Amino acid sequence: MANLKTSSKKTKAQSMGMHTEVLTGKTQQKFFNPDEAENFFYWGTHKVDFNKRTELDVKDMDCKEANNKIDELMSEGYGTIVIKNPQGKHSLGVGILNKLNLIFEGSLGYFGVGSIDGPIVTVNGRVGWSCAENMMAGKVVIEKNAGSCFGAAIRGGDLICKGSVGARTGIDQKGGSIVVAGDAGAFTGFMMQRGRIVILGDVGINLGDSMYDGTIYVGGKIGSFGSDAVEAPMTKNDIEWLTRKLKVAEIGNNVNLSKMTKVVAGKKLWNYDALEPTERKGAI
Repeated sequence: MANLKTSSKKTKAQSMGMHTEVLTGKTQQKFFNPDEAENFFYWGTHKVDFNKRTELDVKDMDCKEANNKIDELMSEGYGTIVIKNPQGKHSLGVGILNKLNLIFEGSLGYFGVGSIDGPIVTVNGRVGWSCAENMMAGKVVIEKNAGSCFGAAIRGGDLICKGSVGARTGIDQKGGSIVVAGDAGAFTGFMMQRGRIVILGDVGINLGDSMYDGTIYVGGKIGSFGSDAVEAPMTKNDIEWLTRKLKVAEIGNNVNLSKMTKVVAGKKLWNYDALEPTERKGAI
């Protein structure tokens, strides 16, 4: 069990609902110098030019053919790729570890643009289940609606939906930001571990159920709070962060940020095994 240490003086991150967990009995080994980040590249990535633009019609391709063709175009230096006729195909644009401007003119099926690290993606239609699952970095913008498990287990970057999203949005989220202009379904933020979720509309039942850490902001009505999810006061830092993030997302110009509801972990489940039976019942 990790040793949780707290300080009477809160950091800026802590005041916004983030918490620090200090692990004792561990040694930290340094594998690289973060100051040399510009020299780090994934194996198999390509140097691209954003001004070099091309179009790819995937109407008669399956997802494997389409993804291989995207990689081939990046190897030729194309930094802006427009995908024509995606027609709701599943698993398009997955596993891209490159800087890239990727535009889908249409809708995607399940597991679109999953496991990406770096690209800027625009989808001019809708997306199915688990869009941007395990996203590491970059920016993904969905112009219409998204299915369930939107942003499942993402670790970084900005994931933006200008419409509404389904149930279990941000499930197992480990970092990054999810911003939704419309409504969200049940169990949004389920088992959330880090990061932030912003829902400008209403949200369904069991919001933040079993969340370990992170922060959820809701502009509309909340169906119900999940286990160990509690309301926290909005701070100046919250409003400043929301102002910047919504500007990046290009939504929410008329939202009164001070009226939003902030939800964080109550932390009773952090030490669940140590609770008395009556306390356990209250926690779940």
